[in-house]
Order: sequence, then C-alpha cells, then structure tokens
Amino acid sequence: MYSDVSLFIDGVWTKAADGRTIPVVNPASGEPIGTVAHAGSADLDRALEAADKGFRAWRKVSAFDRSKLMRKAATLLRDRADTIAPLLTLEQGKPLAEAKGEVLAGADVIDWFAEEARRAYGRVIPARAEGIYQLVVKEPVGPVAAFTPWNFPINQVVRKLSCALATGCSIIVKAPEETPASPAELIRAFADAGVPAGVVNLVYGVPSEISSYLIPHPVIRKVSFTGSTVIGKQLAAMAGAHMKRVTMELGGHAPSIVFDDADVDLASRLLSTNKLRNAGQVCVSPTRFLVQEKVYKTFVGKFTEAVKAMKVGDGLEKGTQMGPLANPRRIAAMEALIGDAVQKGATLETGGHRIGNKGNFYEPTVLSDVPTNARIMNEEPFGPVAVVTPFTSFDDVVAEANRLPYGLAAYAYTRSAKTANAIAAAVETGMISINHHGLALPEVPFGGVKDSGYGSEGGSEALEAYLVTKFVSQAGI
Repeated sequence: MYSDVSLFIDGVWTKAADGRTIPVVNPASGEPIGTVAHAGSADLDRALEAADKGFRAWRKVSAFDRSKLMRKAATLLRDRADTIAPLLTLEQGKPLAEAKGEVLAGADVIDWFAEEARRAYGRVIPARAEGIYQLVVKEPVGPVAAFTPWNFPINQVVRKLSCALATGCSIIVKAPEETPASPAELIRAFADAGVPAGVVNLVYGVPSEISSYLIPHPVIRKVSFTGSTVIGKQLAAMAGAHMKRVTMELGGHAPSIVFDDADVDLASRLLSTNKLRNAGQVCVSPTRFLVQEKVYKTFVGKFTEAVKAMKVGDGLEKGTQMGPLANPRRIAAMEALIGDAVQKGATLETGGHRIGNKGNFYEPTVLSDVPTNARIMNEEPFGPVAVVTPFTSFDDVVAEANRLPYGLAAYAYTRSAKTANAIAAAVETGMISINHHGLALPEVPFGGVKDSGYGSEGGSEALEAYLVTKFVSQAGI
C-alpha cells in the first residue's frame, strides 16, 4: 500500500539529486514502511528556480481560470479519498475515519478558496479633482515557502497551498518527513488537475536546513509556518531580517471553561471527544479544563467516564477511536509531564501509562486538581491528557485563562448569554467556541494572538497575507 515518496519539482516527481532518503515509520507498529526523498541544496535550487518561473506564468492566469483548476483538484482529491486515507493512517496513526475526514475537509478548503480567488477585490477611491482615477489593486506577493507539521499532513498543507494558488502565487511546500505520502497525494491532485510546472513544488529534508536555505533566498517573498512557538519565533526572526511577509500558526494551551450553569453532560461529552481527537495532537485541542466549583466533581466524574470508554488501537482496525501517538518523542513527553504533575500533587483519575511495548500507544489520561506550578499547566501537552482544576469566580477563571503567553483557541460552556458574551470578550485568544466546537471551518478565520502567532489560515482574512496592495493614481491627458 505504501510507496516510497519523491520530491515534486518543476512538474516532475524526482528522487533527491544525491540519492539520500529518510525512513518512514508506522507509529502503530514501530516498523519502517517506506522512505521519503531527502532534498539537498541542489534540489532546493531547482525548486527555487521552478517557483520563480512558475510565479511569472501563474500570476498572469485569470482568477476565474485559477478557480476552475483548483475546483478540479478538489474533485480529484475527493475521488481519491478512500485510497489516500489509509496512507495517512499508516504514517500518522489517526483512525481511518479521521484520516478520510481530513482528506475530504482538504477538498472543502480548496473549493472555498477557489471561489474566494474570484473575489479578491480592489477598490476605487473618490478623487479630489476631476479627471483623476484612484485605484487600489491587489497583486500576488510572489513565491511562497510553506512549512507544515505531521499532525495534520493534508490539512496544514492545503490551507497554505490553496491561498497561494488562489492569489496567483507559486509555492514550495516543505512537508513533514514523518508523514510524507498523504501531502504528496494532495500535491498530485493539483498536478493532475493541470497546475503548470513550477507553480507547486514539494520538498522534504532536515527542517532547519531547508528553512535556513529558503527563507533568506531572494526568490521567496512570503513565509507560512505551522508548528511550535519556539521554532516559529526563530523563523519569524529570520524572515524579518529579510523583510519577508510571514503567517505564523503556533502552539496553544486552550482553556476550556465550564461554568456552574453549564450543561455538564454536553460539556463532558464534547470536550472529551475533542480532547482525544488525533490523540490530542491538535494545536486547538482543549487542554486546561477550568471547572467552576459547584459542578467540578460532577464534571470530573462524567469526563473521566467518557475518556475511559475510548477504544485505543491501530487506526486501520475497525472500531478504533484513538490511534497511537505519532512518534516516540510524544511518549517520553507524556511520561515526563504526567509524572511531574502527580509529584506536585495532581490526582491521576485514569490512564497515565504507555500501552504495550509495540508502537506509540498511550492511555487516554485525566489529571484532576492540577496545581498551576505543574509543567503541564504551563507547557502545551500535545497528547491524550486532560488537566482539570477548579475555579471560584468569573474573575478567577479569566486570570487563569490569560495567565499563559498562548492565545490560540479557547472554549466555554454556560447557559447564560450574559456570561457567554463576557467570557468571549475577556479571554485573550484568536478563537473561542462557546457551547460547541466550531473552529477550523474553511470560511472562518483561524489564527492566534500573543505567542500563538499572527495572521490567519482561514476565511477571507487568510488571503490578505498573500496579496500586496498597489495604489494607482491616474490623470487623463
């Protein structure tokens, strides 16, 4: 099922110039399943040359025609979903249903930005004198370098790719080496749809080497990165030194607030499901569960019961609700964070241990009464562990929600419209969802504040970072 993955440069699937490869490992078994080509400087030079050439051609294609081609790519992606999803599960671990959902959601993203491509309007500004036209024109910024992580191999690429193509930019995608086959199939859909050679390029390799080579290069005019805050700050500084535009979608530590008037059954059901989606390896995953004292014990009981019922297993096996963690590093991180929390006084309600010695399976875990000095209350866990702590008043929970430098996502549950409005205004976050989980749709903004980054990966706002504004003032002769 799993074939070795190549680079895609200037319209051609190709091995690395020096023949280097990187092994790809199935996280459910720990066994190698294939290899991915390892790009070197010669490959990157070819990709840069191709992206420069591709941009000069693609920017001249009308928005109407760009949109049609993108819609064709979306159709191909949907048609191939049943073939792509098992590849995604094999290399990343998430259950097959989640993998197929990611493929289909990717097609929806393409469709939405394809339509938005035809609506990147400028404007006319009334002039102060007769015979003068003042026009605001939107133009593509230029070739893009995009860097994406392993947790959503298609979802993270498709937003950047769709924005670039919709606006008339070319792109070099540095996709994740741990999960290379599924983003390659996304790129293949665009290639098969007829995207001209050089417009879309795909490379893999050592992330630090590729970023330090591409970002300063004069061909690249825009950088988009999804990943950790630490790496994001380094790349943003590098881009800033060369005056490159940047979109940064970085880490989070989402406060998930349950007020004492909330529907506790609804809150525990939705929050447990979303906590364990993709084994908690989601940047907008609910992580710090802040529950008002009156309903605290009830919520902990119901939430723990829901977590215990989660079936963990190989993502390709029928009935699996949560797959393995993506790599052994996440196992080590879970053990360190949970051990530290328990040592500092947290109560282990369920889980807290690795499952077996084959693959990267870990028990869904609930920690209650977690003190704020525990590492897990301050560091993004990025795994299947929920940390629950009580709060007394509205002001108390706002202070805790805003205590960390993160500000990507937040959640709240309350039956009071007044409380809902107040908490939406008070929490420092790029996104907040109240009484449901409504983030990450193609048509809505997606991005954070503070150390969680800047710019948007969704909605019409996402296109702005790929467009430059040109003012034209013209007088008749």
